[in-house]
Amino acid sequence: MAQGSSRGGRKEPRLGAGGGVLDMRLTPADRPAGGAVKRSGATTAKSRPRTASGGKPATPKRPAGTSSPKGPRGPRGGASRRRKPVRKGRKTRRIGFGRLLKRGAYWSAVLGIWALIAVVGVLGYYAAHLPPTSEWQVPQRPPNVRIVSADGILMANRGDTGGEAVRLEQLPPYLPQAVIAIEDRRFRSHPGLDPIGLARAMVTNLTSGRLVQGGSTLTQQLAKNLFLQPDRTLKRKVQEAILAVWLEASYSKDEILEMYLNRVYFGAGAYGVDAAARRYFGKSARMINLAEAATIAGLLKAPSRYAPTRNPDLADERAGTVLMAMAEEGYITAAEARDAIAAPTRVVTHHTSASENYVADWVMDLLPGYVGAIDQDITVSTTIDLGQQIVAEDALRRALAEDGAKRGVKQGAVVTLDGSGAVKALVGGRDYAASQFNRAVNARRQPGSAFKPFVYLAALESGLTPDTVRVDEPIRFGKWTPRNYSKSYQGPVTLARALALSINTVAARLAQEVGPRHVIRTARRLGITSPLAANLSLSLGTSEVTPLEIAAAYVPFSNGGYGVVPHVIHSIRGSDGTLLYSRTGGGPGRVIEPGLLASMNGMMADTLTIGTGRKAQLADRPAGGKTGTSQDFRDGWFIGYTGTLTTAVWLGNDDNSPTKRATGGSLPAKIWKEVMSAAHQGLPVAGLPGVGTQPVQVAKPTAGVPVPARRDRAEGDPERRLAPMEGGSRSLLDRIFGG
Repeated sequence: MAQGSSRGGRKEPRLGAGGGVLDMRLTPADRPAGGAVKRSGATTAKSRPRTASGGKPATPKRPAGTSSPKGPRGPRGGASRRRKPVRKGRKTRRIGFGRLLKRGAYWSAVLGIWALIAVVGVLGYYAAHLPPTSEWQVPQRPPNVRIVSADGILMANRGDTGGEAVRLEQLPPYLPQAVIAIEDRRFRSHPGLDPIGLARAMVTNLTSGRLVQGGSTLTQQLAKNLFLQPDRTLKRKVQEAILAVWLEASYSKDEILEMYLNRVYFGAGAYGVDAAARRYFGKSARMINLAEAATIAGLLKAPSRYAPTRNPDLADERAGTVLMAMAEEGYITAAEARDAIAAPTRVVTHHTSASENYVADWVMDLLPGYVGAIDQDITVSTTIDLGQQIVAEDALRRALAEDGAKRGVKQGAVVTLDGSGAVKALVGGRDYAASQFNRAVNARRQPGSAFKPFVYLAALESGLTPDTVRVDEPIRFGKWTPRNYSKSYQGPVTLARALALSINTVAARLAQEVGPRHVIRTARRLGITSPLAANLSLSLGTSEVTPLEIAAAYVPFSNGGYGVVPHVIHSIRGSDGTLLYSRTGGGPGRVIEPGLLASMNGMMADTLTIGTGRKAQLADRPAGGKTGTSQDFRDGWFIGYTGTLTTAVWLGNDDNSPTKRATGGSLPAKIWKEVMSAAHQGLPVAGLPGVGTQPVQVAKPTAGVPVPARRDRAEGDPERRLAPMEGGSRSLLDRIFGG
């Protein structure tokens, strides 16, 4: 007991005075000071009362009718008993919330792992449909064909892209900056995929309720353009992401940006920034200004909707958005953005309607015969004089606009060749945008009286002379009776007068005398290649020809009697400057004897002085030519020449319907005079071969007509002009293709 007392242990219970022997309840005074008591009311092992023998104390019996120590009024007081369940509830809530957090974290981790497995599975599945990575390579950009005039001025681009490939350092810096600012602001920092941009696009699309913003990076767009079809499928998006990461790992940012700028679609058949700059602004991408660069970059969102040729107001609004984005990114200042917005952009409208497109299409048709398959960018230098080309186009359009309706004429064609057969101008119709059919090269029409020079040359070759007399009178050949346009007859006339006045009865009589086959041989020798019917009506031009071939057949009258092969391609060079082709061939040699040539040129000159072609007479130099009008006035022709150039003009309707008396001596002669007058400005006067004091010689290639200021000029490297044609008896392939 002393040991227990020294430890401050338990005190022996005292018997209460009024509680009786059985009242064994402890009072507060009975509790040991500092003894540890459990909340359940039991003492600790150290404070538990023991018997003198050290055994467990006997449990006292509770008198009947007494309250349990665990009742509401225990020895620690009622207030203490009431707080106990409150503390237990709080602990329960804390335990429940913690378990919820743990379970949430657990299941989130589980779902995340399964989501990762699913993503990897999807990636693996669609990646398995791609070729092996060892075979991945950027496909070669489709080759571009750059078609330039004789002095190197760009006329058109042909190929799948519509423009040439340009290096990034060749572009003004604000062009790629405009594209980055409006399409992919984090292009320089992301690894091909932009989670921030994708999340922003998702939020924007969800809040707007429709697809208004894309989350693809420039690299993803390039991957789609290079390797994939534009399908809106999960497979394409997954493969696009895989390929984008591969591109980023294989190429630098500048290389990716350069590939993108040279391949992305800008509308109107233009792929790449150079094609877009030429299509909308008539210049190379190297030369565009800030406002034009913003317009081009703005096309990427919707090329058709924001095309400045279709919706100029929307294009300007979109360009303003691009400029503000550039200012926000620090590429330009706010002042520069405002100045660019205020600066008007000059959009070209002649690109799709210009007559040079007829030349470009013809060149593309001819190219396979010169270089075979095209596997690189090439430059084709043509024989076209762009000044003459524009003059011919303007003359045709103006004449049809002023008098076409009155004359019942809707279409026309103009071809000009020099003495070597080089095509200097070729207009295949009044408006390329409205019709791409090249009437100068492909339309076969009846030449009417324009065919008569071949009949008269055959007659002279048979021994007749310009002074030979034939009678103009009604005549009948079997069931065919030729009639004159004037419906009158002049009686005896010389051949020279009969040709100048285009008398039909005399031409038919001459064809009957020399024979239709002799006339055909003569026409073939001079350059007519179309099928010709061996009948007497051939003398009046009932067999169809093209404007190009009949113009070429007239060239021997102007160059001293030498046949030519009409050609438009002068040379072809590869992208590295390698010469792939250069024309060196000549023509078939002499096709008209000098004496007969002088006689023919004298008679043909009379057509412009006293005959049906007086409206075509030139004021400053001699010229010869012939009018032509087909049956029912369906076709009107004037084909004429000087000692330097030969030009053919055709007018008519595509459906072969009759015109309102549009004869060759009216509107066609007027157009011919305008074209030839402009083409000869500044050139020395050359007489017709064999006529006057001018010697008989092959005409040299002509100098160019200055390009009118109204047409935008594109840069280009000047090429050599076509050398004088060499005569000789080479093979046909050598004469056509040059060796």
